Amino acid sequence: MRRRAAGDHKAVETVNQLLLSCSGGPGPDARGSGTERKGPLTTVAIARGSNRRSPDLVSKVRPDADETLRIVLARLDDMKAEDTTVIDLRTQSPIGDYMVVTSGRSNRHVGAMADQVLEDLHGAGFNGLRVEGLPHCDWVLIDAGDVIVHVFRPEVRAFYNLEKMWSRGRAATRQAS
Repeated sequence: MRRRAAGDHKAVETVNQLLLSCSGGPGPDARGSGTERKGPLTTVAIARGSNRRSPDLVSKVRPDADETLRIVLARLDDMKAEDTTVIDLRTQSPIGDYMVVTSGRSNRHVGAMADQVLEDLHGAGFNGLRVEGLPHCDWVLIDAGDVIVHVFRPEVRAFYNLEKMWSRGRAATRQAS
């Protein structure tokens, strides 16, 4: 164990005085409560004394339905989604503006696509997204408010056939995949 030299105590006092002067600590005219700490400051006290800058506020405005649709379609295209279809719900139902139906090649591909879409939507400022089906990844539903995304395995998609149910005589818009 090393013994402190006489000069070490002076150096600690000098550092503490510098920290107090830089952090806007008490000056010579300050009135204390009589409980001022003598000796070196703890790391907690040093951290509290620093002038912290709060982070810039992020806009709380959520993207509109068209921008949300653009974000979803761009990510699905990047993730090599197959047979992507967009159904316009604005005239059919109040549950949303658009429904996106797409397929992945396997459970793992479906889960990866859903995770990436969720990540992009969170990055765009969406909070509280509702997701169903991620543990099994046969059919993952992402409710982003105005845009509802269904990511299927091909067999499950053929079984439920959502496009036929929601199209009702209208041709759904197919995206190139």
